[in-house]
Amino acid sequence: MSTTEHQSDPHVEPHAADVAHDGHADGEFAHKPDSYYVKIALILAVITALETSTYWIDFGAFFLPTLLILMAIKFVMVASLFMHLKFDSKIFSWMFYSGLLLAIGVYVAFLATFRFFAPT
Repeated sequence: MSTTEHQSDPHVEPHAADVAHDGHADGEFAHKPDSYYVKIALILAVITALETSTYWIDFGAFFLPTLLILMAIKFVMVASLFMHLKFDSKIFSWMFYSGLLLAIGVYVAFLATFRFFAPT
């Protein structure tokens, strides 16, 4: 029996090197129950409600920092949980999160160009 036949045989146990620390083969992970994702969706809905509340509630000087923090929290939650970056290689997480930091930096620089932060 060749190695390719051996790997495709469903009755053969995977090698210890092919099994990750959580007991699943490389590249696989235990999926959470649907209720977990519903809870995450509800948390995201609450954060979105807080973001939209800035239209009718005066946050004063905390308006922009509040929106940036809530945006970053939502991005991290969606990327790490729904896109499963939490279970992927750390290089992918680094790429996504460095893009987030770059986007925030560009946005703040853009606002500074138009003197958004200057006192009125």
